Amino acid sequence: MLFRPVKESDLNDLLNLAESAGTGMTTLPNDEEYHKDRIVQSLKAFDERIKKPGGEKYLFVLEDSKTGRVIGTSSIISKLGGFEPFFTYKIKSEHSSDPNLEVEKDIKTLHLVENHSGPTEICSLFLKPDQRKAGQGYLLSLARFLFMKVFENRFDKTVISELRGISDSAGKSPFWECVGRHFFDCDFSKADLLSGLGKKNFIKNLMPHYPIYIAMLPKDVQDIIGEVHDNTKPALKLLEREGFRFNNEVDIFDAGPTVSAKTKAIRSISEARILKVNTLSTEVIDSEEYIVSNKSLDFRATFANVTSDGDQATISESTADLLNLKIGDEILIVTRK
Repeated sequence: MLFRPVKESDLNDLLNLAESAGTGMTTLPNDEEYHKDRIVQSLKAFDERIKKPGGEKYLFVLEDSKTGRVIGTSSIISKLGGFEPFFTYKIKSEHSSDPNLEVEKDIKTLHLVENHSGPTEICSLFLKPDQRKAGQGYLLSLARFLFMKVFENRFDKTVISELRGISDSAGKSPFWECVGRHFFDCDFSKADLLSGLGKKNFIKNLMPHYPIYIAMLPKDVQDIIGEVHDNTKPALKLLEREGFRFNNEVDIFDAGPTVSAKTKAIRSISEARILKVNTLSTEVIDSEEYIVSNKSLDFRATFANVTSDGDQATISESTADLLNLKIGDEILIVTRK
């Protein structure tokens, strides 16, 4: 499996992935023009002249190198905000008490937050259901961090991920039905699509700006605030192993949780090793399997066996071919957990 930047020829495969994803993935809507634009934006993001985060949108795909078909996708937005603000609900607690009644209460509330200068976001992680095996989701998710380590100046000091919240098989969100629908004359899927397409003015214009008291919502809706969709639980566990934690913010549509981590503290960034290719082997290499990448803007990563002596590495010829490497080139390796 090969992790690489998206190409224009990947459009049809991306549309197939978006159709498979259904509703609930704001950054993977089923819209052809959106994906054409995302590909163009991604090609521009890899410009070698970029030296700091400015909202670039890096789109990667996971390719089955035997068939050439794209089976998954993931993305990095270098910095949220700017002309396209980032909206979330911040969960806050308000303490109240009355000594006469001997009552003390901590009441949780939702506060709409509009951020114009936010952190880096990892998003759009989706792998075809019939390909969720052999750790391919690990490669699709974690290889992004190796790219961020190589080009750290392009990203913020904090990374977040908005995770998909609870919705049913028809794409209906209980949180949206209880909260959002009262302020918008549309269903969840349409609001989610508009947001994914970058048409966010309706959020600022229509979303309630006063706190929402969670205790006043139905119990079944209270219980899903900050919870993830069943299909997203493996992604959450993976990010938690990388050091991400819930930051008390949830999505304004489905109340899915936002998790965050300091960029340099992310496990795959802090533990990644830089080695120099010393030997290309035609034999099977007997070693632990690593996520291995090159250090080029034509970024490529895969699972591979690597042996090392100091900072010198031996990789197979097939790995070198897949990652466009030659003797003397540097690579990054990191274990998967």
